[in-house]
Amino acid sequence: MIFVLNDDACGIGPPAYVFAAVLGETWLATVPPTAGLTAKLFGTRYLATLFGLTLLSHQVGGFFGAWLGGIAVTWSGHYGWMWWADAALALAAAFVNLPIREARVALVAPA
Repeated sequence: MIFVLNDDACGIGPPAYVFAAVLGETWLATVPPTAGLTAKLFGTRYLATLFGLTLLSHQVGGFFGAWLGGIAVTWSGHYGWMWWADAALALAAAFVNLPIREARVALVAPA
């Protein structure tokens, strides 16, 4: 607890704690929409297998992110390159998803 309360002990400040708190509150926020999207695109027959593959690819991506972050720190002495690469990949993912157009769901009025 002393380590967390003493900013000098770990060299990070309040922004890192705010980021950690927000991430901690939302870390499972994408699971239900991802499972729903997988079921919508491929059906529910193989949902467990497909969702498992989705999570596996997520973990592989997490590994490469951490590994490349370590390489960036070793090479440059800071995480700057990795933050910029992360931002570029996030923008690329957003642009790839822009053309997706979902059909509107017709709502039935209550009788």
